[in-house]
Amino acid sequence: MAGGRERRERTQRPWSVYRANTFELSSEMIGLALAGNSQDPDEPVLEFSVACTELATPALERKPNSFVAVSCTTPPQAFWTKHAQTEVIEGTSNPMFLSSIAFFQDCNINPQTQVKLAVYDVKDRSQGTMYMLGSALFAVKELLQEKSHRLELELRSAENQRVGKVTVTAWQMEDRADHRMSVRSLPESINGRTVLPVDESLTESMGVRIKYASLCKDSLLRSVFGGTMSRMYRFPTTDGKHLRVLEQMAESVLSLNIPRQFVKLLLEEDAARVCELEELGELSPCWENLRQQIVSQYQSITLAYQETLSDLSNYRGPSFKASNLKADKKLEFMPTNLHVQRMRVQDELGFEHTYDVITIGAPAAHCQGFKSGGLRKLIQKFEEAKKHIYEEGCSALSSSQSIVYIPQDIIRAKEIIAHINTLKTQVNYYAERLSRAAKDRSASGLERTLAILTDKTHQLVTVCDCKLLASAIQALNAARPEYIASKASPTTEPEQVVLRNDQDTLLAKWSGRNSRSSLHVDWHEEEWEKVWVNVDKSLECIIQRVDKLLQKERRPSSSSLDCTQHDLQGGSSKKGEEKRRAFWINPGSLSQDSLSSEPPPPSSSLPPYSSSSPALSSSARPPSPEQENCEWSEALYPLLTTLTECVAMMTDKAKKSMVFLLMQDSAPTIAMDVSLQYRRDVVFCQTLTALICGFIIKLRNCLRDNGFLRQLYTIGLLAQFESLLSTYGEELAMLEDMSIGVMDLRNVTFKVTQATGSSAPDMLPIITGNRDGFNVRIPLPGSMFDALPREIQSGMLLRVQPVHFNVGINEQQTLAEKFGDTSLQEIINVESLSRLNSYYEQFKEVLPEDCLPRSRSQTCLPELLRFLGQNVNARKNKNVDILWQAAEICRRLNGVRFTSCKSAKDRTAMSVTLEQCLILQHEHGMAPQVFTQALDCMRSVGTREGVIQKNLSGLLPVRDLRLDPSLMYSLPLLALSPNLLVVWIFLSVAYFLAKVRCS
Repeated sequence: MAGGRERRERTQRPWSVYRANTFELSSEMIGLALAGNSQDPDEPVLEFSVACTELATPALERKPNSFVAVSCTTPPQAFWTKHAQTEVIEGTSNPMFLSSIAFFQDCNINPQTQVKLAVYDVKDRSQGTMYMLGSALFAVKELLQEKSHRLELELRSAENQRVGKVTVTAWQMEDRADHRMSVRSLPESINGRTVLPVDESLTESMGVRIKYASLCKDSLLRSVFGGTMSRMYRFPTTDGKHLRVLEQMAESVLSLNIPRQFVKLLLEEDAARVCELEELGELSPCWENLRQQIVSQYQSITLAYQETLSDLSNYRGPSFKASNLKADKKLEFMPTNLHVQRMRVQDELGFEHTYDVITIGAPAAHCQGFKSGGLRKLIQKFEEAKKHIYEEGCSALSSSQSIVYIPQDIIRAKEIIAHINTLKTQVNYYAERLSRAAKDRSASGLERTLAILTDKTHQLVTVCDCKLLASAIQALNAARPEYIASKASPTTEPEQVVLRNDQDTLLAKWSGRNSRSSLHVDWHEEEWEKVWVNVDKSLECIIQRVDKLLQKERRPSSSSLDCTQHDLQGGSSKKGEEKRRAFWINPGSLSQDSLSSEPPPPSSSLPPYSSSSPALSSSARPPSPEQENCEWSEALYPLLTTLTECVAMMTDKAKKSMVFLLMQDSAPTIAMDVSLQYRRDVVFCQTLTALICGFIIKLRNCLRDNGFLRQLYTIGLLAQFESLLSTYGEELAMLEDMSIGVMDLRNVTFKVTQATGSSAPDMLPIITGNRDGFNVRIPLPGSMFDALPREIQSGMLLRVQPVHFNVGINEQQTLAEKFGDTSLQEIINVESLSRLNSYYEQFKEVLPEDCLPRSRSQTCLPELLRFLGQNVNARKNKNVDILWQAAEICRRLNGVRFTSCKSAKDRTAMSVTLEQCLILQHEHGMAPQVFTQALDCMRSVGTREGVIQKNLSGLLPVRDLRLDPSLMYSLPLLALSPNLLVVWIFLSVAYFLAKVRCS
């Protein structure tokens, strides 16, 4: 026993982890108890609960609606500071408050700290009218030195009359190891609920995992989140024990960091698009005018992005955007009220459970307004406009030669550009590595690198060998001024470009007397074939040269033919040589927009082959004896140079033709397209920021959960968005915006990397990519990165499967259900249900059930999905069962939860607190009779109240002259200090005058 006491004394823990009735606390131990030497920085250094008895009111027939306000002062401080308050309990003289009073490490309390408990009676909560019943005072030292750690104090009114008693009880948390039972002795059921066995290895590392997952101290989470608020609760369970609940809420620096990176990427993408259009070269006047119109639109949007980036860079405000700023043009890319809501529960067995929800105001383009609807309606109008343009000119184009591009061609063109950019970079990279291997005379490196180079080059040639590319090159050549001049006729009829496109086809033609023959170009597909065949043939020369070098290395005494002659003759025996004959073209003439149709000059007229003149002919001179003894690098360098230059020629022509094709597609509706894309960018940026926050906190919490990590790299992360928007008025358009923003998250991938340093900026996420697909790199400290599986460490891209469920719950939804339309909500829920079922089916196919977290619920996942499907298809008004069931399925599938309403304040707070209480009751056995009180407690004094207070900072316009009730709660506390009372009166007068002016 003594040994155990000595071990506990050596471990400098806060008071909350000392056991009761084991030893007296000396003054030195009291100091240690309040020093904050805890393994878990989220643990309070002091926590106590308050209960009142025999409260008396002046009106004896009325029982008080009471709450306790706690203030403290630490000498030599001469004034009281409001610290916390309990919830209001109505209609009883003996209230027992569920919210406990916690002092955390940053409170800087010591044994001499004085605590004042003031009990108030609230007469009217809506009006905020209240008065103080009485107060009591004690020192922290008295509570700690009390053997039972319990104080009973008399409440005295301002007239020094006894008005009741208040009991203060300091909570002690047993050592976690004392709470835990061995797996063998774990009961099979608790309160009728089956308890599944838990792996002991998880329980052994629980303390370490909690320590490093702290929002306040963890190196990764601290770099992303800040401004943490904490509240403590003690809720009774059905078996007479209690649940210890820590509720936290934090802001995120990513609210500003991600929009800055995102806007910068958009700026670079649009600037590159303008450069691509300008690099098309000289076009005929009709096409030149069209290009300038498109460039003008892109330049205007680029200026808007530059202004936004400048505003975001100069912003020095808080790391969250308040609801009154959601329509601010300068901050429109920032999400509104983005916070992480965390609930940590320690159950009766001593195990910790963490539940996180990301709360965000509905991603929407508030600055651009909603008069024309949201993104869904605008996209529909955009498609209808393209269709109308096509139908309008269909009859005029029926008698003319035209180019027809279907939507699949447009998608394919974008894919070709992306593939060309990627493969060209890879070919150049491996060509350089091959040259380096030759310089080092590494036979194995030469063979290995050559195999990769061959594969990448063949992929590039395959991409370029398509009819769409050949026809686009033909159209681009026909748009050149020299071709128009060659086909010019004496007619004076003006020439113009007529463009028609819709979602099915795009038609382009020249109108005029020569319109029928204007696209009949004397340019054969063989000319384009010569370009990519040259790439193929140059690769064959490299392969044969490498084979020859390796043969000489292995058999130096054997005689062989000249390598150059052998290279060029080796391909002559291939089948179909006549069809795939190489026409070597000097890459130095890349300024020419079209290939010369003249045959190559005879070999006698060509200069000797060298690096400065890499052109090849169909035959080569016999090499001199000195060339046979040349180094590997000297033998390969000319061939590699020719390959890279031929690749550059091919990719340049292919990319230009695809850009010209896309220019034709976007031309008819470019103004509408740019405006729509800007709105979509705003919405997507807000949604992406929330997703990144959710991914980081989920990854950190499950860093040692092998089942989750396996699920993450196998089928991706499930991201479930819950919204409470009505389908009436402006919120209907917000719902349209948000649904598109969530859907666009399917183009986002994550990649986990090792951080280059230990500072906070080194661990911030980095975004790369463009609108076709964004990748987010998540840097982790070395110790965390080493804990990841090999698949994630190797850089595997991690996908996202977003789902979105919406149920309107306010009075506007009542109007929509009676007089409006709820079809959008039904469509969104049905689509998300389908994706959710698909995700679960993928899980069952490739992963075992033990990858999922265990639950005390008796309902299996297939049953939950079936119930959700029934509710989605039931079309019941305000069917909130959809939200609860979707949230539970998300948690059971290791997903990330997001909750939003218009501003992420009132409705979001109602949803989050209800979810927390339901989790406590269903998963942790909270007593049903305290459910309503616990819900009211979290809503009145929980962390969500902090969001409302932060959004009320400053003099904001209000609709009436009534003071906010939440502000009235602190009114009696100010009377405790005359100086503060004078300040409060002055500020109240200014506040009242501001309201009068706003009204």
